[in-house]
Amino acid sequence: MIRALSILTRLRFHAMVSLATAALAFALASSAAAEPRAAGDTLSGSVRDSAGAPLSGAEVTLQELDRVAVAGDDGGFTFADVPAGEYTIVARRVGFTPVADKVTLPRQAPFAIVLARATVRLAPVTVTAARQPSDPLNSALPVSEMSGERLRREGEVSLAQTLDGLPGLRNLSTGQQVGKPVIHGLYGPRVLVTDDGMRLEDYSWSDEDGPSVDSRLAQRIEVVRGPSSVLYGSDAIGGVINVVPEDVPDAIGKPSFTRGSAELYGATNNGEFGGLLHAEGASGAFGWMGTLIGRTSGNFHTPTGNDSTPSGDIYDTGYYAVNGAAAVGLHGEKASGLLRYERYGGDFGLLDGPPVPDDNTSGPLRRLADDRVQLTTNVLLGGNTRLETRSQYQRHWLEEVVGDSRVGDEEPSFELLNNTFTTDVFLHHASGNWLVGTVGVSGLYQGNTTSGTFPLIPDAQTYGGAVFAWEQATAGRFTFQGGVRGDWSHVNADSNASLQLGAQSRGGSAFTGDVGVAFRALPQLALTANVGRAFRVPTLYELFTNGPHLGEDRYEIGLPSAVPEVSLNVDAGARWEGKRFRAEIDFYRNQINNYLYIVPTGQNAETPNDEGGVDTLPVYKYQQTARAVLTGLDLAAEGDVTRMLTVRARFDFVNGDNDATNQPLPQMPPPRGDFEVEVHTVRGDRAYFTVGTHIVANQTRLGPFDTPTSSYALLNLSGGIEHDFGRHPFFFDLRVLNATNKAYSDFMSRYKIFAYEPGVNFILKVSTGL
Repeated sequence: MIRALSILTRLRFHAMVSLATAALAFALASSAAAEPRAAGDTLSGSVRDSAGAPLSGAEVTLQELDRVAVAGDDGGFTFADVPAGEYTIVARRVGFTPVADKVTLPRQAPFAIVLARATVRLAPVTVTAARQPSDPLNSALPVSEMSGERLRREGEVSLAQTLDGLPGLRNLSTGQQVGKPVIHGLYGPRVLVTDDGMRLEDYSWSDEDGPSVDSRLAQRIEVVRGPSSVLYGSDAIGGVINVVPEDVPDAIGKPSFTRGSAELYGATNNGEFGGLLHAEGASGAFGWMGTLIGRTSGNFHTPTGNDSTPSGDIYDTGYYAVNGAAAVGLHGEKASGLLRYERYGGDFGLLDGPPVPDDNTSGPLRRLADDRVQLTTNVLLGGNTRLETRSQYQRHWLEEVVGDSRVGDEEPSFELLNNTFTTDVFLHHASGNWLVGTVGVSGLYQGNTTSGTFPLIPDAQTYGGAVFAWEQATAGRFTFQGGVRGDWSHVNADSNASLQLGAQSRGGSAFTGDVGVAFRALPQLALTANVGRAFRVPTLYELFTNGPHLGEDRYEIGLPSAVPEVSLNVDAGARWEGKRFRAEIDFYRNQINNYLYIVPTGQNAETPNDEGGVDTLPVYKYQQTARAVLTGLDLAAEGDVTRMLTVRARFDFVNGDNDATNQPLPQMPPPRGDFEVEVHTVRGDRAYFTVGTHIVANQTRLGPFDTPTSSYALLNLSGGIEHDFGRHPFFFDLRVLNATNKAYSDFMSRYKIFAYEPGVNFILKVSTGL
């Protein structure tokens, strides 16, 4: 009881500290909204297509103010009471290429925006690469984005599966239900996933767990392909994936409104079915929104079976998930605040060996519930200076159940609970068009508790803090970027007899830096180079685990003496972004000192099972090597051959080497290439049809315990149409994956030893705005 009260007291204290600054700024926003509004400037304009027709329903955002307006039937939009200054304005509409531009107030003339049909996929602005709105062509690090029509078509329950089509990104999959994003050969705790810029603290370091976020809750997903510790701290050693949610609307100077949207989809291979309901509204300065997503599926099927699965039914690979978000926002003239709640949770089956029917009722099952409460504020201080706060409380619960414990009769194999508080405070500044930057401080407190038959990690408390500065200067055609950061962290791990662990404390600090340049040789062409230092603190699991991990079907032992990884990344590239053609090529070399990885020892351990017997599991142990080096290339291009024909191509590869053993690193993605042709209409209803090939080479550079797979080529088809029924747009999208029902094994699948990948899969989605 005393210990529980102590933990509760700590949680309350750190919650108060981490939310204090944000609550004060939110109060400023509330006060500003409640007081009589000053007569600010009005920004008005219209959104039209290339033929001059108005685009009703287009979403227009003032990025720095977090304000959003929706174009009316005449394509017009208005932002009332906007303080004088320079802003980034972005216009988006499903089916069209988004556009970003700078606007300075006061402004007399209306602002005209023209959107072209979405054939070439451009990212008009990124907020992730510099912590504030910027032109992707001016980013020294390579940046990718998925949004709009493509996100609607390809959004999945697994974030990694959704992003698998972007250059340099792969999916380390555990069936159709779980995926881990891979960036340049790195995954798990080496890839940081954030939700609206706030880090996700979950258990995705485990191979059978993915990030706790649903891609369909996003307006767009931005990816920085390369180390970003200067801006995001530990775990960004491979890159950052930022899931950016929909903006909360306002009705300042406009009538109150309510609107909504819906989506239904189904997939044939695994009997998957799901739907989405979204509603939002606003009255004056107050806005709100809510989204609910439900998904469920059975086992997936392979083109052919084997002795264990003659029907091709891969047992214990079904899942269900209920995810959603709700938010309220308040906009003052110079301050705004947003309170958001988001949930991700469900049951996910896990195959831990050759599939047998009993797995459906007794095999490993993961249950998780991730709840997040976020408070963000934005205050204009004058003189192109802005104060931003982002605070989050995250409660992440996870358990693994096997056998009778699946129906609640026995204690789970393990049960983990994280309570995490994070706070970031940013001061953004600008000096004309030549210098912009951000100075920030961050704080973190995390309390971890564990229970179950086989606890994987000890109870522990983690404290951390950081301070950083990031600046961007433009001189002629050159844009220079650079930043420095200092981090401090401390971990107290409690004693745990099951883990053969005494109480321990660990502390440390890290210094990171980054410098890069982008040269605009032409308005559409940027040549880039970047050098960055990043770091990663070992997870509690890598340090202290000592026992059976049934979902992995092995006995795992941590390395208590492990030290932080430190990387030095160098990359160079070229990007072209025109109206009808875009292309990028990026080369990189990432050297990681103190690289931490797990290897088999060749020994076995006996552990009791649910039937009263003993299981024999292979023993795996974490170890560190002095240096690992990853080198690779990303290449992507797309362009309009004619007004009705668009072609896309992509190729990427990565080599990873352990310098100490002169062997390849394990689980490195094999070379991959895609080619796609799309035919679409240019008038009337938007209709399209695509034919694509997905080609993956065999991986000849195998790590010490990798399982080789053969090369393969898949045929994928898709098509759809947009049609207005009355005033409501409807979107019908059909995808056919693995159209020839080819039997193949994916090197990046954890099931490749037991089964082929899914056979042909028809996915139909119907979406509408109400």
